[in-house]
Amino acid sequence: MRVLRDRLAGAGLRWRLAGWVMLVVLLCTGISFVAVYRGTGTQVRQQIDKELAGDAGDLYHDIVRSHPTTAKHATQAAGEYVRDQSFAASSTVLFVLIPGEATSTNRPELFTQAAPDNGETLAEQSQENELARNVLRRPDGYATLALPDVGDLRVLKRSVKLRAGLVATIGVGEPLSSVTHAQAGVARAFILAGALALALALLASYLIGARVSRPLRRVAAVAARVDAGDLHPRIHDAGGQGYEVRVLAEAFNHMLDRLTEAFAGQQAFIADASHELRTPLTVIRGQLEVLAAQREPSAQEVRRVEQLVQAEIARMTRLVDDLLLLAKSEETHFLRVEPIELASFVTELWDGMSLITARRFELGSIPRGTLSADPDRLAQALRNLIENAIAHTAEDCGLVRLLVTALPGGRVCFSIEDDGPGVDVAQRERVFDRLHRTDEARDRNSGGAGLGLAIVRAIAEAHGGTVALTESPEGGARLDLTLPGFSASGAARGQGTPSTVLR
Repeated sequence: MRVLRDRLAGAGLRWRLAGWVMLVVLLCTGISFVAVYRGTGTQVRQQIDKELAGDAGDLYHDIVRSHPTTAKHATQAAGEYVRDQSFAASSTVLFVLIPGEATSTNRPELFTQAAPDNGETLAEQSQENELARNVLRRPDGYATLALPDVGDLRVLKRSVKLRAGLVATIGVGEPLSSVTHAQAGVARAFILAGALALALALLASYLIGARVSRPLRRVAAVAARVDAGDLHPRIHDAGGQGYEVRVLAEAFNHMLDRLTEAFAGQQAFIADASHELRTPLTVIRGQLEVLAAQREPSAQEVRRVEQLVQAEIARMTRLVDDLLLLAKSEETHFLRVEPIELASFVTELWDGMSLITARRFELGSIPRGTLSADPDRLAQALRNLIENAIAHTAEDCGLVRLLVTALPGGRVCFSIEDDGPGVDVAQRERVFDRLHRTDEARDRNSGGAGLGLAIVRAIAEAHGGTVALTESPEGGARLDLTLPGFSASGAARGQGTPSTVLR
């Protein structure tokens, strides 16, 4: 079985299916053969036993009808009945034994002859006589014996009482050659039918395997084209191939759609990243060329170029750091989770951010409790959200609000609202893509590289949370950062009117 399994493992699906079907057919045929073979033998033996019982009854009734009064009279009656029965190799063997009299039988050479006959040797005749005596010594009932010239013999012995106190032993035997012939016929029929069934099973299973594997070969062909770099082919018309094939085709097509989208996004990301890096490099190179073109540049000009180059280098450094952070967000050790006292954490973060520019900063109530999160990554995500709100609000009068809400299921939501221009519905999902900016006209000095919200989403997903963009009550943008792992410990701080800070 193991050798067959190893050989089939290297074959195609059609031949593997054909091999397993043939194995199942062969196994089922073998089980059926054994059952029918043994059942046929049992039925024929039962029929022989019934016939033996009937023959023994006929012999007994014939002796009784002669009204024997002596053992000799009974022996004569038995002999007359026996002589009237013909005997051949497949006929019934009869014998009657009455104490003090010779055995009456239709097989005298078996029971009454001591000398060899039919060219037998003395040893063969001696063995035959011993087997005959064994028949006579058997207890009453059915028995199967091997006799010379007859083969296996089914024997029924009965001890019966006659008149005048006479006791006779009646024996009836029939060769089991009919059982052998019946079972041989069953074997021949099963061999012929089994060979035909195996041939048909091989052909049918091969054709079925070819039909079943056809969509898989189509999938393999499409996969080969995708592996060669072509992401456009898809699996079509899979509805008529069955539920499993349809599910496989849909999943495969969906995977190709995701791959196409990912490759397109990757190419766009590479192009955008190259552009983001090329711009400051172009500025640096141009300023250095301007400086180099002057024979004796002034100290003021050198400082101006130095400041500009330093600013561009810092911008490139931030871009590279953000890209490295996004790459690390997919690693398992990206986070260092620890319990965070939510109220103090948010208060300190908010106090620090509210000092960087002049806006109307509002902080809502904060639920008391602990949050299992990475404090550095969480602070970075919240700073990016607050800086995004600051960048899209007017100086001095622009509103930036932070609301912290405990949600069912041990979750907490950080909501940053502003009164800026907001984001179109069509752009609300794309704002979390890398290097995406909703306002293409904004320069990079004010708008950044477009990685802030992508970093927020990476941090949220690393914590098992989500980030979403909706519309704030003031008409601007509302960004909801939802994280799990919150455990409440008491009433919220500052219930009622939120705090307002003007900077």
